[in-house]
Amino acid sequence: MLHLAVGFLGIALAAIALVTGLTVAFAAADVGDLVMQQRAELTKAIAGAAGASWAHQASWYGADLAPTLDLAGRTGAQAELLDQHGSRITASGGFDRLAGMPQFSAPVVADGLHVGTVIVRFSGSGLGSADPALRAALIRAAAASAGLAALLALLAALVIARRLTRPVAKIISATRARGRGQRSARIGEVHAPAEFREMGLALDEMADLLDRNEQVRRDLVADIAHELRTPIAVLQAGHEALVDGYAEPTPDQLASLRDEVLRLARMVEDLQALAAADAASMHLDRRPYDLASVAATAADSLTGRFTAAGIPLARRLQSADVLADPRWLHHVVTNLLTNALKFSTAGGVVTIDTGVAGSEAILQVSDEGIGIPPDELPRIFDRFWRGQQAAQTSGTGIGLAIAAELVRAHGGTLTADSDVGIGTVLTLRLPRPGELTARRGQRRRSNEP
Repeated sequence: MLHLAVGFLGIALAAIALVTGLTVAFAAADVGDLVMQQRAELTKAIAGAAGASWAHQASWYGADLAPTLDLAGRTGAQAELLDQHGSRITASGGFDRLAGMPQFSAPVVADGLHVGTVIVRFSGSGLGSADPALRAALIRAAAASAGLAALLALLAALVIARRLTRPVAKIISATRARGRGQRSARIGEVHAPAEFREMGLALDEMADLLDRNEQVRRDLVADIAHELRTPIAVLQAGHEALVDGYAEPTPDQLASLRDEVLRLARMVEDLQALAAADAASMHLDRRPYDLASVAATAADSLTGRFTAAGIPLARRLQSADVLADPRWLHHVVTNLLTNALKFSTAGGVVTIDTGVAGSEAILQVSDEGIGIPPDELPRIFDRFWRGQQAAQTSGTGIGLAIAAELVRAHGGTLTADSDVGIGTVLTLRLPRPGELTARRGQRRRSNEP
């Protein structure tokens, strides 16, 4: 805080010094101009008095010039009077001693005639001392004002520095606490300017996000360990039984072990796909594409599986332009269709629709299968989560999580509606190219200072 206060004080003192210097300089110049003007006016007045004395006699001979010299003396000046030829008529007693001092001259005019010249020299007393005295007084006043302003600046700097450093210290303390492992440490409410409040809020939001990501990571590790435990245990038990001679290597026994190996392979593939989906959110190759075309290609690739299962696949595809990575979007649609086929019942129909709704492109995959209970519906996009209805089907519970991750990377949403025994509808919404550009522009403007 002290360094910040000293910095503020230095800036304030520099500003005060600049303003004071300019004020003194301009004011001194004005005072000097005023003194010069007054000296010129006094010289003219002395010349006028001399002209009046000449007019009484119509000549310098016999003229009373004492009032003229007295007028100069009362103002601390010394005067000399010359005739029209430049010869001295009279002068104050100290005129010659003021050689080199400021002097002014004015013509003496009487009855319209130029009858002489008055020269006035000013000493350091009287009017002559006004300029230095005024300058000294001005400097003293300016110095006193500058000192008072510096004191006020110091007090203001301390107050402002304390107001600025208090929230910063609070932010630093909370950040260091999190660095020491205190995950619950938060900055909380900050009583400071808006920028510091926004900083504190942003850091708290970041801390919440880090905690959520950490929890997701822990859950993911736990889920992977749980999913791997069963096939590994089956493989270990079967292998030990064969090695110890408790079981014969029959085709059925070997087929069972092979099934567990294939299950492990599928899990590894799903994990690789999940990692690729996370990476795709940062490296999407987006291009203008027709969502209906992607849906048709995905449906064509699965036609054989639908036919083998005896489940009709109905298509209602209308053109809907999107800005997307067609490879990953194809992966999403294929995942949704495969999921619908897996949970469809005999005699049911799977339907895929595409179209446009306002500023969004819509894709829906609906089935007439077993449905999802209401208490399980909010979790179907969680990683490695499988509901009771899915317990009898193969899979790892990653497919919909991958699809949701890829959809979020495209700036869209993936939602589900379901009724038990009636079926499930999965809805994919993606912003159309113009809307996506507008959203990016709004984000850029919101980040501008």
